[in-house]
Amino acid sequence: MIILVDQLANNEWFSDRLLVWASQNLRDFPWRRTTDPYSIFIAEFLLQKTGAATAEVIYQKFIARYPTLPSLAEAPLEDIAELLQPLGLHFRATRLQEAVRIIVEKHSGQIPEQEAELLKLPGVGLYTARSICANAFNQPAAVLDTNVARILERFFGLQGNRVKSRCKLLWKAAELVAPQTDVSRWNLTLLDFGALVCTALKPRCSDCPLQERCNYNLLGGRN
Repeated sequence: MIILVDQLANNEWFSDRLLVWASQNLRDFPWRRTTDPYSIFIAEFLLQKTGAATAEVIYQKFIARYPTLPSLAEAPLEDIAELLQPLGLHFRATRLQEAVRIIVEKHSGQIPEQEAELLKLPGVGLYTARSICANAFNQPAAVLDTNVARILERFFGLQGNRVKSRCKLLWKAAELVAPQTDVSRWNLTLLDFGALVCTALKPRCSDCPLQERCNYNLLGGRN
């Protein structure tokens, strides 16, 4: 833990630069314009292993057809599956409806606010649960996906496990670099920065506001 804190010595500079970048570059999606728990819950399900631009079209159709949680709980599974088919993951529709029915039966139709309760729902992992907590309930819940992991590894010179989403080191790093307030915006900043600048292939290092102190850039584009 002490070693990790030492590795994150540039944290304040790192976060300041990224937040300045975010003030001009955050992407706009409909689920980012609301704090409605149901809308965000649906968005997070649709975004699993799916690009935001692809999910956006289906999200808008989905919310129009099933505007409330009860309307979704009562919908035929085959109709939900047909609507979600373009996103892939054939089991997504089943898990979504199972989760919604549990919410109706055990949570009085209200999306749970607690991470632990969200994690009990089918199809909800740690990333999805924390995204809902941060975006819908303004909780200081940091997230970790491949984009966030890549930024942390490159800038701070960290080396996570092969499966980034289960790496305790990277989860701890994500929590340590997150601010105490407005963590939702911070999470979106990292997601968009990883999607637009610090990309997996051909990262835009020459345009990167972090290049001056980035371990990856200083080593000539290698960890």
